[in-house]
Amino acid sequence: MNPHERLGLASVEADLARLETLLAESVIVGDPYLDSVTTHLIYAGGKRLRPLLAVASATGGARPATQEDLLGGVALELMHLASLYHDDVMDEAEVRRNVDSVNARYGNLIAIVAGDYLMARSAAIAADLGTDIAGLLARTLAWLTRGQVSEVRTAFSVDRTESDYYEAIEGKTAWLMSSSCRVGALTAHLSSDETDALTEFGRCFGMIYQLRDDVLDIIATENQLGKPAGQDLAEGIYNLPTLLALRDPDVGDQLRGVLGHVLDDEDRERARKLVVATDGIERTIAAAQSFLAQAHVALNNVSDEALRNGFSSLIKSLLEDLPSY
Repeated sequence: MNPHERLGLASVEADLARLETLLAESVIVGDPYLDSVTTHLIYAGGKRLRPLLAVASATGGARPATQEDLLGGVALELMHLASLYHDDVMDEAEVRRNVDSVNARYGNLIAIVAGDYLMARSAAIAADLGTDIAGLLARTLAWLTRGQVSEVRTAFSVDRTESDYYEAIEGKTAWLMSSSCRVGALTAHLSSDETDALTEFGRCFGMIYQLRDDVLDIIATENQLGKPAGQDLAEGIYNLPTLLALRDPDVGDQLRGVLGHVLDDEDRERARKLVVATDGIERTIAAAQSFLAQAHVALNNVSDEALRNGFSSLIKSLLEDLPSY
């Protein structure tokens, strides 16, 4: 998915090119070692979806982004990057964005402390943007933490519930997307109705984004994923397709017997095939489509036609590369 192409707002792409410079400058302090750690994933690139949502919400592509608009996007991206530094330590990941993960290159302690530093810089930028945005980012961090704790608490649990799952993905993924749209609306001083509508769109975008990732984890190829399919199964993160498969009358007991601990490659592939044999993928895609419908209801309250159409195209693209069921 090329988000800029699907969004169709050329000025937003130009704005994000300006944002790249601000993003790096926001964490550079002049200490060569610290700067190399804090900019490691920044220079590795990325889709910059959260700044894209923030800047597009602020400008609608109708005007160049202001410094406030760009800094709002920077604050959200720094919070996201901080969460990646911490996630990679917990997951013992060795690669992120096709480069060594920070923990693999610099060690776990440095990765944790550097993640904390990125979070502090995010908070400082938010504070400079005003109390509304500072409060929003504080609540977003709380939800990120809550989502992460929920995921860790239910790791390797075959009794994990759908409620547990949605709590985790709303906190870890959807709140950041939702806050990105809301920050853009706040820096642009939009009406409360439009601000709330864009906030809800961002939440739905984040939920679909994670549901899509969880489907792809089961059905995509290793070349597409950059990791073996079914890696979440191996690591004990039982996503929605797996939870639905565990309740399948024909396959559930067999799958339950395989899961519950770290899997080797053979058992990971066995578990993945069991999930695919059920209607778990189909029902997960249906859940994503329900959030798509909710997103379009929210967009009906966005007055900017170009932004409304751009966001509609962008969110639809999340489901277009998934199989038909």
